[in-house]
Amino acid sequence: MAVEELADAYADPDLGAFNLGFLEDGVQAIIGRVLGRPVRAGGTGAAVPKGGESFAGWYFCTTTDEHIGYESWLERDRLILLDADPQVAGVASQPFWLHWRRSTAPSSCPGLLRRLADGRGRVVDVRAADRVDDAAAEAFAATGRACRAAGWEFARVGVPDPVLMANMRWLSRYRRRRCLRPESAAVLMDVFGEPGPLRAGAIRVGDPLGVLPVLFHLLWSGALATEVSARLLGVLHATTRGL
Repeated sequence: MAVEELADAYADPDLGAFNLGFLEDGVQAIIGRVLGRPVRAGGTGAAVPKGGESFAGWYFCTTTDEHIGYESWLERDRLILLDADPQVAGVASQPFWLHWRRSTAPSSCPGLLRRLADGRGRVVDVRAADRVDDAAAEAFAATGRACRAAGWEFARVGVPDPVLMANMRWLSRYRRRRCLRPESAAVLMDVFGEPGPLRAGAIRVGDPLGVLPVLFHLLWSGALATEVSARLLGVLHATTRGL
């Protein structure tokens, strides 16, 4: 069904206010048709520029088992948080363009699209609060209206808590399954069946040089838990999620 037909069917002018641009079979299209089709990662085909000022790059996402592009370190940080969130089942960066027909808002390419385990979709624009000018605020408001009309959630997120983000960046270094040693992991889960300090518990299992990477992987995966918005070397405890 075309966007125009959806707007007529649901009497929602927001559905007919834009064209949708995305990548299909390697070809970038700007069209006004199927709004509810699946969106692949990197849906706009946006290139990661070299030599830019925004520190763009690629992040290996363990949720999707693939590299996902980011346009700034702030967007990378948000990818790390999404990757660690057990409720997130899928992530795409720059998934589509919204080209407005009857609005002064500039064309918008949201930063991230996340698919939750319960099937809900949320479009996320990443911009620090002090960098949201009038034009950006208008674009975010228009994107929010379009997403709500399509049945998606929308949020503009900014800079995460610095302590939380420092801890999550550290844990993300141990996110890959190769850091998991089943024998050490099983003993760690037993040791932290009762809450206790991180390093003391690791020493009980063996050489910290070999045990700590496993422990950090368990923290990343949620099998072990601690207050990541405070000191990472604080008290840990096992969770019901298991290995």
